[in-house]
Amino acid sequence: MKIKQALALGMVGLLPTLTGCLSHTRYVPKTRVADVIISTSLDAMARQIVSRYDSMQTFNASVEISATTGGGLQGKEIQYTSFAGYILMRKPEFLRVLLLVPVVRTQALDMVSDGQSFKLLIPPRHRAIVGSNTVTTPSKNGLENLRPDVFFDSMFIQGPEQGQLISMTTDIRVIESGKKKKDLIEEPAYALQILAKPDDQTVRTLRVIHINSTDLLPYQQDIYDTNGQVVTKAHYSNYQFYGNTPYPSNIIIERPRDHYSLTVNITKLTLNGKLDDDQFELKIPENIAVETLK
Repeated sequence: MKIKQALALGMVGLLPTLTGCLSHTRYVPKTRVADVIISTSLDAMARQIVSRYDSMQTFNASVEISATTGGGLQGKEIQYTSFAGYILMRKPEFLRVLLLVPVVRTQALDMVSDGQSFKLLIPPRHRAIVGSNTVTTPSKNGLENLRPDVFFDSMFIQGPEQGQLISMTTDIRVIESGKKKKDLIEEPAYALQILAKPDDQTVRTLRVIHINSTDLLPYQQDIYDTNGQVVTKAHYSNYQFYGNTPYPSNIIIERPRDHYSLTVNITKLTLNGKLDDDQFELKIPENIAVETLK
């Protein structure tokens, strides 16, 4: 017993010497705790998401949209010219995206959808496309896999539907202060998981909504396919209030498997104004051949 005690005391005595030789101090940027942190519950968070989505029946936005293709696998990125245009939405799932050619402001792209199928007209290329909102035969050109659902699901964050399950976890994230980039703020962040209706003993993640704790507004949404792979990552920032409804002025839509991203900047927005049926109609000129995508 005395031998064991002596060994233990010897080890304790050696620790300062050993750690002094084997450790190294590295200085890292100092963080501070957020000034305001709001606590919430799973039920309250889900109700807030549902309420915010339900408060928007129509959406009429002037936008600027730019696209980037490529990435690490290609070893390069291509950034395309920014287009001004409009995005219209009317529930349940009507959507229109109209982009204009810079300077001359003629139509560059016009896409409409009723939630099930879509029409796409690209006048500068004398091209028209129709098809289902669901991609069944993916194209090697990622942008050709772009469907109206990419806009709808990214820009309008929906809560859980009937039969779906929800859960919430909390993590810590570090962000740069808007005033000083060297000022790093550490704050809790909530992650609201929306899960498909259970199949036997298994469940499948549909979406994960990341929400900051300073104002309880989403800053990111991850959307998964049936194989559990992320197909869309949407990032939200610079919220503005339209009446009592907050909405982000900047949305970045990443499609990692298609190797492209879209940046949507909203310059003007009207919520819940009147949008007529003809604003979601697209007539394809007779002299343009129509392609069908599957």
